[in-house]
Amino acid sequence: MPAVKTKKPKSARGNLQAQIGIIGGSGLYSMPGLNDVRELRIRTPFGDPSDTMVLGTLEGKRIAFLARHGRGHRILPTEINFRANIYAMKLLGVERIISVSAVGSLQEELRPLEFLIPDQFFDRTNHRISTFFGNGLVAHVGFDKPTCAQLSSILADACERSSVKVHRGGTYVCIEGPQFSTLAEAHVHRQLRFEVIGMTNVTEAKLAREAEICYASAAMITDYDCWHPEHAAVTVEQIMANLNKNAENAHRMVREAVRTIPVQRSCKCGAALKHAMITDPKVVPAATKKRLAAIIGKYIS
Repeated sequence: MPAVKTKKPKSARGNLQAQIGIIGGSGLYSMPGLNDVRELRIRTPFGDPSDTMVLGTLEGKRIAFLARHGRGHRILPTEINFRANIYAMKLLGVERIISVSAVGSLQEELRPLEFLIPDQFFDRTNHRISTFFGNGLVAHVGFDKPTCAQLSSILADACERSSVKVHRGGTYVCIEGPQFSTLAEAHVHRQLRFEVIGMTNVTEAKLAREAEICYASAAMITDYDCWHPEHAAVTVEQIMANLNKNAENAHRMVREAVRTIPVQRSCKCGAALKHAMITDPKVVPAATKKRLAAIIGKYIS
């Protein structure tokens, strides 16, 4: 299968180019409706992504789809190679990432089978590398607003036009997993007024910001975690049943979002690194420059 070499990142032209990346989570392992489909196994300096990248055309735009947990759902949240996933998107020229993921609800009014477009994250993971930097190059990107407001608004509007009940804004608390929360943890999360709980998105969002890629998430609510008196335990069977129901809504929403995404970005995501790197370029190791060429190349050669 063709490979994209990291030492020669592809330009934003031709059939290897993708304008929009879609990362599918639990229950979303493919993207129906893609035309001119081609699969690529991408090699990155950080190892292999979760699966092959599926390239195609959707609503006239070039798309790169990636199954976050691999097709067949074989990768734990902690085992996901987040850096390789985001770097592979960067190599393909992706400027916007739409993340679709399953979450539990922490509030009564956020019901299973509804969607939430988070605008904040709270990171409770503890076993993940969530930066591309280090090895002689220090960068501190702004992350007070961790999602792209423009892209998030597009996703919310797309939900409404697709007749999907959607909630605009809210905090996604990201836990390490793979275990679900204890009852005590769920009560604390509710007291802190978090809206939904998941195991993946915050790491993606951090890396996407460093890669200067817009990132927004459509959080598909599958359950009430374990706090709800009428849903005292979270079961995989319950979640999978709701995931299957949510998948069709997600496909419609993504198609509508892709259709309405403008060519030009009006946000600041594409310049996140402009003032973030504080290391003197003269002392950055050559190996680090080469490793991060797709991300830092326009700033440090």
